Amino acid sequence: MSASALARTLRAYVRHTPGSVGKARLVGSFLDEHLRTHPVHTTVRLRTGDKIGVTTSDVIQRYQYLFGEWEPNLSAFLRDRLGPGDTFIDVGAHRGAFSLLASHAVGPHGRVVAIEPSPQFHNDLTAAATANHRTNIRAVRSAASDTHGTLTLYLEDPANLGHTTAVRPRHVHTAFDVPTAPLADLISRPELATTRVIKIDVEGAEAATIRGLLPALSHLRDDAELVMEVTPRLLAKQGESAADIIDTLRKHGFHAYTLTNDYDPATYPRAMRRPQPPVRCTETPKHLTDLVFSRTNADRLMLGR
Repeated sequence: MSASALARTLRAYVRHTPGSVGKARLVGSFLDEHLRTHPVHTTVRLRTGDKIGVTTSDVIQRYQYLFGEWEPNLSAFLRDRLGPGDTFIDVGAHRGAFSLLASHAVGPHGRVVAIEPSPQFHNDLTAAATANHRTNIRAVRSAASDTHGTLTLYLEDPANLGHTTAVRPRHVHTAFDVPTAPLADLISRPELATTRVIKIDVEGAEAATIRGLLPALSHLRDDAELVMEVTPRLLAKQGESAADIIDTLRKHGFHAYTLTNDYDPATYPRAMRRPQPPVRCTETPKHLTDLVFSRTNADRLMLGR
């Protein structure tokens, strides 16, 4: 059996059989590296039932091919929090992994606002929404910031398309200009009034995005929550910090919680079976971390409500 045929067989076991016996070892010792260096171009069905095209040289698309999902703990949190009629704001929507998930959760009377500045990712997202008949997704091609203007984005590693940032890296693979606008100006008042979760994944632009959201915070529901990937290293290069973001949101009544997000694919089988809830953040993050901001004050934000 060729290595590619073996990879297809093992991927079928990882993806479709119940339980998690042996899956972490198969993924960590062979499948992840093989699919990265021997890319598969195909269409896969996500756990939501949506079909999307993937190329496994990219990490996000590779995990979607292997598991049908990206970031299982965050996916579980969104499924738990979002309900029919809610609005989900997806800032840094990329190719739409979470927008598609949220589209199912909020139902035909709910709304998803997918904000993505990259022309290619925006096109991929809108194509996926159309192909899967997701009519409740409104796609916005803009970067969220605190001002109206233009911003240059950089891609360093074509094997990690999700890491497209406004902070110039040492090696630039691709660069392109995108429009910017304050987040409060990209969301309508009716959308704000029904927003349950705002997800922010902007690769170093977190501080500016929050400043652009501040005028809208008073219009959110009391149970509205924010999920944000904070990148201390990239923030520091701009004179910003995760501590300042946490303090700013604390002044507006939000408590910070840490959501486990392990990019090691070997952790996925277990995380998909037993997702971990957010726990109170007791130290300012020093490394890339997913934070949940909630007006609920507890040791952890329980799932399964």
